[in-house]
Amino acid sequence: MRIDYAATAPEGYKTLLAMYGYLRKTSLAPALLHLVYLRVSQINGCPYCVDLHWKDAVAAGEKPRKLNGISNWKYMPFFTGAEKAALAFAEDMTLLPGREVSDSVFEVARQYFNDKDLTDLALAIAHMNMLNRVAIAFHKLPEL
Repeated sequence: MRIDYAATAPEGYKTLLAMYGYLRKTSLAPALLHLVYLRVSQINGCPYCVDLHWKDAVAAGEKPRKLNGISNWKYMPFFTGAEKAALAFAEDMTLLPGREVSDSVFEVARQYFNDKDLTDLALAIAHMNMLNRVAIAFHKLPEL
C-alpha cells in the first residue's frame, strides 16, 4: 500500500466510515446494500472493496452463486426486480453515461423505491464510489 490513509488521517477516515452507520439505519435492506457495494466496487476495480463486500454479503446470508453472477446481473435469474433496479441505478451513477443517470433507469428505480429510499440508495452509491477511489489511489489490497 502506498500510504496507510486510515493511520495518516484517522479523523477523516473515521468520518468517511461513519456513513455506514447512517446507511444501516435506513429502510434499505442490508442485503441490497451489500449487492450495490459489491457491484460499484467491481465497476471501479477496487480489489480491497470487492473482497470485503463479497465476504460481508456472504456473512449476511447472500448465496455465493448469486454474488458470482452479479457482474452479469441483467441476465441472471437470481435477482429481484428491486435488486435489478438498484444495480442499474448504481451502474448509471458510477459510470454516468451521458453525464447523468438515464431517465429510464431512474423511472424503473422509482417503481421500487420511495423518495427517501432512492435518496439513501444514491448516498450509498456515492459513498462506495468515494471509498473505492481512496482505496484505489493508495493501492489498498485484501489481506490473504
